[in-house]
Amino acid sequence: MARAPVARLLSNVGVAAYRGMMRILHTSDWHIGRTFHGHSTLAALRGVLFEMVEQVRERRVDVVIVAGDVFDSAAPAASCYELLTETLAALADAGARVVMTSGNHDSAARLGFQSRLLRQEIAVRTDPALIDSPITIEDADGPVQFYGIPFLEPALVRHLWPDVEVRTHERALTHAMDLVRADLAKRGGRSIAISHCFTAGVEATVGVERDIQQGGLDVVPLSAFDGVDYVALGHIHGRQQLSPKVRYSGAPLHYSFGEGNKPRGSWLIDLDAAGATSVEWLSLPVPRRLTTLRAPLDELLEGPRFSTDEQSWVAAEYTDATPQPDTMRRLQARFPWCASVAHVPAVTREKSELTYSGRVRAARSDLELIDAFLAHVREGEGASTAETDILRDTLGEQAAAEASR
Repeated sequence: MARAPVARLLSNVGVAAYRGMMRILHTSDWHIGRTFHGHSTLAALRGVLFEMVEQVRERRVDVVIVAGDVFDSAAPAASCYELLTETLAALADAGARVVMTSGNHDSAARLGFQSRLLRQEIAVRTDPALIDSPITIEDADGPVQFYGIPFLEPALVRHLWPDVEVRTHERALTHAMDLVRADLAKRGGRSIAISHCFTAGVEATVGVERDIQQGGLDVVPLSAFDGVDYVALGHIHGRQQLSPKVRYSGAPLHYSFGEGNKPRGSWLIDLDAAGATSVEWLSLPVPRRLTTLRAPLDELLEGPRFSTDEQSWVAAEYTDATPQPDTMRRLQARFPWCASVAHVPAVTREKSELTYSGRVRAARSDLELIDAFLAHVREGEGASTAETDILRDTLGEQAAAEASR
């Protein structure tokens, strides 16, 4: 708890001077206000973010970067603003400066408006017109220029650069980085670029990252980020390294079962006097593990091999040949945090040249007609031997009753 007074005594030079280099924490995609299968994530995110604050305090971080998608929607609830304000104040109290940009989920106008109400240690960049006006933070080795690039929607920014054809995200961001390089050539010093985009070579999580591409034309080439010492990227929810200097930190919380096997955390960067970086991954706790379970329904309900998953978020996939009744209620009796259920038969229906109506017309008896119907509604599984015996007896009884009238 003694770190904040030390940082204040060191004034603008901060702990960086005390340690001999600038220490930066790269995070992104907080998505404050997002729900998970109808459940609020606010409490879980609060715990994770305040664990991040403790890491900032313990590791003596000088600058925290939040690379876009601070909120999950353009109009977040009041409780979302409360969590953001609490977290930013706690990071500042821990001795860090904060540089935050807007992403494609954020309302740049709302996030930018709040910036005027925040403390001096916290800078929010949402205005594309300020891309070449960096936030300068000094350490013992001189200035470090932090270039905050908000999410650039081509239709909304092309009027700023009338002499440049801006039709894609790729072109908008390439021009933004041209502005950064031109400004850096005049100012000098070490440099950090912050951007929220989809970069070539990245692996997205299906169904998670909102598509900001158009037929692949808006993928930003890695070369667009040449010329700066480190690029802190947001938008992709899993950590990724595209080059030693270009990385995604991912989200601090799991927001999809597709992310369940991806670690949560932030990149810790040490920037020396020459602009060289050493990078370390800092893990964050996972409040509740996510797992996908696949097995026949009876095994999911009673099988001992799933006992360790009973307090996890569960996506259940039962492999029975036919749909089963009331599956969510039955599964939640064992897995209270079961969030989704899907019927995924182990054996799927084989394709047939005959349509269902064609199979009906081809049936030569009532038994074959019923068998065709069962196969149609049960993924190709017709009547079992036991069912055939019952059907044969029932149909025989019906025929005998009709004959006796």
